[in-house]
Amino acid sequence: MGVPQAMAAVEARASSIRDALHKSQTITDSMVSILGSFDHRLSALETAMRPTQIRTHSIRRAHENIDKTLKAAEVILGQFDLTRKAEAKILRGPHEDLESYLEAIDQLRSIIQFFSKNKTVKSSDGVLNHANALLSKAISKLEDEFRQLLTNYSKPVEPDCLFDCLPDSLRPSSDPAGQKSDGKSSEHQNKSLQPVIYTPLTLIPPRVLPLLHDLAQQMILAGHQQQLFRIYRDTRAAVMEQSLRKLGVERLSKDDVQKMQWEVLEAKIGNWIHYMRIAVKLLFAGEKKICDQIFEGADSLKNPCFAEVTANSMAVLLSFGEAIARSKRSPEKLFVLLDMYEIMRELQSEIELLFGSKACMEMRESAVSLTKRLAQTAQETFGDFEEAVEKDATKTTVLDGTVHPLTSYVINYVKFLFDYQSTLKQLFQEFDDGDSESQLTAVTTRIMQALQNNLDGKSKQYKDPALTQLFLMNNIHYIVRSVRRSEAKDLLGDDWVQIHRRIVQQHANQYKRVSWAKILQCLTVQGGNSSGSDSSSLSRAMVKDRFKTFNVQFEELHQRQSQWTVPDSELRESLRLAVAEVLLPAYRSFVKRFGPMIENGKNPQKYIRFRPETIESMLNEFFESKTWTEPKR
Repeated sequence: MGVPQAMAAVEARASSIRDALHKSQTITDSMVSILGSFDHRLSALETAMRPTQIRTHSIRRAHENIDKTLKAAEVILGQFDLTRKAEAKILRGPHEDLESYLEAIDQLRSIIQFFSKNKTVKSSDGVLNHANALLSKAISKLEDEFRQLLTNYSKPVEPDCLFDCLPDSLRPSSDPAGQKSDGKSSEHQNKSLQPVIYTPLTLIPPRVLPLLHDLAQQMILAGHQQQLFRIYRDTRAAVMEQSLRKLGVERLSKDDVQKMQWEVLEAKIGNWIHYMRIAVKLLFAGEKKICDQIFEGADSLKNPCFAEVTANSMAVLLSFGEAIARSKRSPEKLFVLLDMYEIMRELQSEIELLFGSKACMEMRESAVSLTKRLAQTAQETFGDFEEAVEKDATKTTVLDGTVHPLTSYVINYVKFLFDYQSTLKQLFQEFDDGDSESQLTAVTTRIMQALQNNLDGKSKQYKDPALTQLFLMNNIHYIVRSVRRSEAKDLLGDDWVQIHRRIVQQHANQYKRVSWAKILQCLTVQGGNSSGSDSSSLSRAMVKDRFKTFNVQFEELHQRQSQWTVPDSELRESLRLAVAEVLLPAYRSFVKRFGPMIENGKNPQKYIRFRPETIESMLNEFFESKTWTEPKR
């Protein structure tokens, strides 16, 4: 195809495209015109419908307001209805149906809250005034109900009921006279043998406690804390004091204590130990429990109420302890002071737990102060005892040379002290952080030495030096034997025992020397013994004189020393044997050597009055404590 023809074809196609575009533009312009017309009509329609829309919206809002008003009126009418119902329950009082009464009080509070927030409601002020007056009357009745309920179920606890709550080992037993014994000695012996289980005390029935709690909560919500506090304190404190009085607790001053006979005071101290244990572990613990339950959620009242209820009772108990601790010291008080110190230490953790709040601080500090005061007085009494042993100036003379009452008293005292070893160690640690066992050893050693020093002084009262030695032998032997058979041996040690056994032997040897040296001289010839073969060294007259002297001296020794006493059978036999081992061989030898000179003469029995067997038999009568016939010095 030629170029002209191709160009013609292109031009024809371009013309066709121009025509198509023109038609499309025409159609578009027509559509724009049509759509513009629709927009104008819609705007006109919207303008025409706007008043109708406004009226419809107003009607809808009016309906909503009517619904709200009806609902509000319904709520207000409901509140008026609740007020009438609550008033009816309040007027009936709490005694008939306490739970319903408490619900009515809650309803009243809710009603008051509602009308306080809705003061625009007509008559709201009148309703509020009526509801508040009704609530005040309800709380007043509630107070009466709380007081009556608490009083009805608060009764003093009988002593037997308290004793039944104690562990078996701590229950007081009745003696033949019907008096309660303190059982302290058995308590010391059984302390670690039996489990110590206390039965919790029920002071108020468990079913009543929730009611009292609810009543208390309502009074607190009403702002009647002070009235609640006074009611609880006055009721429960009086019952606590009555329970202790029934038990036997009494207020005693230092002067009262000082005037008492020791036997009476000792019994009262034993009772006080029981009273403290019962008060803290049963009465105060029980009171704390019910106080916590009744005032649960009201910490501002819980601790002050407990403090006020127990304050006077605790003060009475502690005042007796203070009176004892401050009274005149004497050795016999040491053990009861240790008992009192021991019970305070035993109760210390529980006192800190029960009286741990700020409101109870004074009572807690008073208990700690008493514990320290008892420890101090016990320690000072311990020191007094050591000094008293050293300086004991009683003129009592044991005429037969036996164990002196002071010795047995001191040894028994020390033995009893060892029942309190752990307590004594605690006591020493109150004032000194050193080794408490070393302190106890040192004190015990000093007491033993003080006793020996005193016995040395008392031995000088005897005119017969042999009796002096016998007295010292008996007493030191008693001390050694007692120590060996007690816990004191572990403390004082084997060396102490061995040293003092040697001292006993020394006194026995001294006795033999002082008592028998002179009579043995009668049986000795020219510095030798009587066993020599040369009988010409003594004339018949001298031999007779020797026999006569021996007879007189032996009879005197027998008469005198058969009245003396060696109370320990083993020591007595060993002493007799020691004398016989010296005397009998010397006598037999003397009789054998010089007896023929007398037997060949007149009246030999006048001079040789004793056979060796007779002497041996008579020696077995020595130290038997026969009746003393001489007047007492």
